[in-house]
Amino acid sequence: MEDQRNLPPRASLELLRAEAADELSVLIEERIRHGEDPWDFMEDLPSVDELVVLTLRAENIAGDGGVRPTASRNYRVLRQIALDHPALTKAVWRILGSEPHRVWDASVRTQAS
Repeated sequence: MEDQRNLPPRASLELLRAEAADELSVLIEERIRHGEDPWDFMEDLPSVDELVVLTLRAENIAGDGGVRPTASRNYRVLRQIALDHPALTKAVWRILGSEPHRVWDASVRTQAS
């Protein structure tokens, strides 16, 4: 329990959403600057809430030493996010079963090729 006191307080959902919205705008600008047509990629981008869920999932993975979760652990982590943040439940269900999660990320698209 002593380690818990040293952890920074978790950001509010509103702050997480604001940060995700900023990240999404950066992703859009980056792709436009690389000459992509927004009509071709906007459907592939995650929603703000999906980005928040992925951020919370990444924090959980980092907290577990960066070990890639098994399918069952991934389900439990995402389910816990939905329980902790009911407003994100729809985003969690959209993400469940959709690997890889970051198809909009250039590094993931390159690896898949």
